[in-house]
Amino acid sequence: MTDNPPNLRPDLARAFVPDTRRAGQPTIGMVSLGCPKALVDSERILTRLRAEGYAISPDYKGADAVIVNTCGFLDSAKAESLDAIGEALVENGRVIVTGCLGAEPEYITGAHPKVLAVTGPHQYEAVLDAVHAAVPPAPDPFIDLLPATGVTLTPRHYSYLKISEGCNHACKFCIIPDMRGKLVSRPAHAILREAEKLVEAGVRELLVISQDTSAYGVDRRHDLSPWKGGEVRAHITDLAREMGKLGAWVRLHYVYPYPHVRDLIPLMAEGLVLPYLDIPFQHAHPDTLKRMARPAAAARTLDEIAAWRAQCPDITLRSTFIVGYPGETEAEFQTLLDWLDEAQLDRVGCFKYENVAGARSNALPDHVPEELKQERWERFMQKAQAISEAKLEAKVGRTLQVIVDEVDDEGATCRTMADAPEIDGNLYIDEDFETLAPGDILAVTVEEAGEYDLWGRRA
Repeated sequence: MTDNPPNLRPDLARAFVPDTRRAGQPTIGMVSLGCPKALVDSERILTRLRAEGYAISPDYKGADAVIVNTCGFLDSAKAESLDAIGEALVENGRVIVTGCLGAEPEYITGAHPKVLAVTGPHQYEAVLDAVHAAVPPAPDPFIDLLPATGVTLTPRHYSYLKISEGCNHACKFCIIPDMRGKLVSRPAHAILREAEKLVEAGVRELLVISQDTSAYGVDRRHDLSPWKGGEVRAHITDLAREMGKLGAWVRLHYVYPYPHVRDLIPLMAEGLVLPYLDIPFQHAHPDTLKRMARPAAAARTLDEIAAWRAQCPDITLRSTFIVGYPGETEAEFQTLLDWLDEAQLDRVGCFKYENVAGARSNALPDHVPEELKQERWERFMQKAQAISEAKLEAKVGRTLQVIVDEVDDEGATCRTMADAPEIDGNLYIDEDFETLAPGDILAVTVEEAGEYDLWGRRA
């Protein structure tokens, strides 16, 4: 078992790919960087390749070619993607690049001219064409049968479920709309059918993701889809309600605090949806939010948070923030700290502002020196850590529902309803864990709390 503290850089994630090769089978390796949305893209690509008779390699070795799914959100993430491409070229030599950084092919080929092909985000057909050109398929129809659930890059007891692509926001620090386009929502019945199949295959937790989950269906004018003998609206409230009927945990990520989000809270209070909201607040000072081109409603947001907690006292709120944004004064930063004190968010991540090629924020005046960004980041995280520690200490003695992620010789690593995989904390059981297995959901009494994690015993 490994103590947190959680990695606050989701763009440094890695995917695990099981090795299912047969002798002589054409094999493709996969390196999947970036956020969970990119992970879903990788799963789609690998599912298509598996259906065409390719084996999937868990590493570079023995693969006939390697796909690197890149992240291009931050300059540091771009550099890390270039490093991964370079490593793949050294270890394998035959590399196909896709993902967000693929929207800038010259940036990639300028650093690594020997890559076989470069495609942009969610360009599945172009990736397949590049693989076909590099490694022709050789399917065996009697052996290469695709499992009904496709290829997954997460443990089988939880799965990310992407409900839309793109984003309609125009935040000055972000280039995701330029890379992934405007909001395009999937039909409601297609999402629900996928969710149903996942649950039937053993998934116990559905993690709903998109760039702006609460805007789901706006582009479709919240149209109706046939479902279960009736109709379901393309709206996040309706979608969440229907998913909640499937019997799995449903966790919502990347939810902007639009007024209609309050309609989700009764679903959480009823137990249909996990009492968990991942909301990218980014900052609290109205002037900073205005320079970011984000809604400047921090005070009203506090009112909304109070209303959510009044209706669902066990709700967990997670958010991410940016410190050191161009023009951020000490007074603006102090407003953010004061707001955090009042909001008492349960889970908090923080980035130091970075220029991103193509972002409008690069041209803003009064960029904050790096040493001051670091000093503010440390102050912010010190406060966030103290809030987290106090909130976890308040859970000692309570009995909570947890889901098991991993069991080894030392104990079981679990998560409560307040913890998303990879980004939040864990709950550890080090006694009476031998009969547990990943995906089990059980009651645990909390005995000890740390800065980010809990320890407990079976109730």
